[in-house]
Amino acid sequence: MANRTNLDFVSVQVRDLEAARAFYTDVIGFSPSDEGPENAVVFQHEGTAIFAIRAPMRPLPEQGPLGVGSSLWFDSQDVEGLYERVQASAGAVMGPPQPGPFGKQLTIADPDGYVLVFHEYKGTH
Repeated sequence: MANRTNLDFVSVQVRDLEAARAFYTDVIGFSPSDEGPENAVVFQHEGTAIFAIRAPMRPLPEQGPLGVGSSLWFDSQDVEGLYERVQASAGAVMGPPQPGPFGKQLTIADPDGYVLVFHEYKGTH
């Protein structure tokens, strides 16, 4: 019998923890939880996977996007509202909301260049 493994926790290393905290809370709308060490921000969640940002564990490149080759997908209930907030912020919209494989989706990059996809999921997980 195969061992069942599920994604449990994802954290990304950011160059400026306070700037990233502001982006993820003020623009994206995530709520920080009281969990986690002082060098990280763990966000509240309703599902089984936890998302956090953290200070670097080792030196990061000073320039260029981080997380090249990966993207993080989040279930969202307001892709259009998020689109407007990101356009007015330090984040980068990579295209307007559009139909995707899991419903309407918006792809953005955070200030460190991490690619984030928010989708209004219409199916079942």
